Amino acid sequence: MIEVKNISKAFGEKQVLTDISALFEQGKTNLIIGQSGCGKSVLLKCIVGLEEVDEGQVMFDGRNFSAMSFNERKSVRKEIGMLFQGNALFDSMTVEENVKFPLDVYTQMSEEEKLERVNFCLKRVNLVNVNNRYPAEISGGMKKRVGLARAIALNPRYLFVDEPNSGLDPQTAIVIDALIKEITQEYNMTTVVVTHDMNSVMEIGENILFLFQGKAWWKGNKNEIVYTDNKELNDFIFASNFMRRYKESFSK
Repeated sequence: MIEVKNISKAFGEKQVLTDISALFEQGKTNLIIGQSGCGKSVLLKCIVGLEEVDEGQVMFDGRNFSAMSFNERKSVRKEIGMLFQGNALFDSMTVEENVKFPLDVYTQMSEEEKLERVNFCLKRVNLVNVNNRYPAEISGGMKKRVGLARAIALNPRYLFVDEPNSGLDPQTAIVIDALIKEITQEYNMTTVVVTHDMNSVMEIGENILFLFQGKAWWKGNKNEIVYTDNKELNDFIFASNFMRRYKESFSK
């Protein structure tokens, strides 16, 4: 479980986040949604420590991450897996080397043990016989799955995912969403996903935080979101033709 308490963050005179409090539950896919520029990615970066908060606290299972020193945070960071929006794969490394990278950095495992773990993670995301291929040689969907395999290589307690379906076709996006949900439940992780994709919201939105102008504007789940009377949230979600059709079919 991750809890953020009264988080605020500004860059110069621009206030990006204001007094945000939220609970991200273990074993669930927790989504942060909102329009571009509302502060979604900044909130994610504050939670993982890539940005420092101006006010408030970030708690990892009761541990005050915000108050920790750089060295103290290392133990928590070993428990974190991340899938970045642009995948952040090393172009000069093979798929196998990319997935093995966190094992090289954070563990004392033997090469045999590392390779066994790499193969396990690749198989878990339904990738086989790609170990020796380079990122430039695989599709966008495969890159996402390699990034996900690397994110779970250390068997993390917490998984952070930034716009997992960016640049993917709808069918591939469904596969990625399903993998994220399956892995979350299988390993009982606390998963936090930043997305603006309403298809993802309706597929895996078990716990949803909607940001509006840097504030926590609405909280709920994928069933509650269809019937919300929150004007700003409705303006956001029903800008999608998919959501209009979904609500119409849901109401029949």
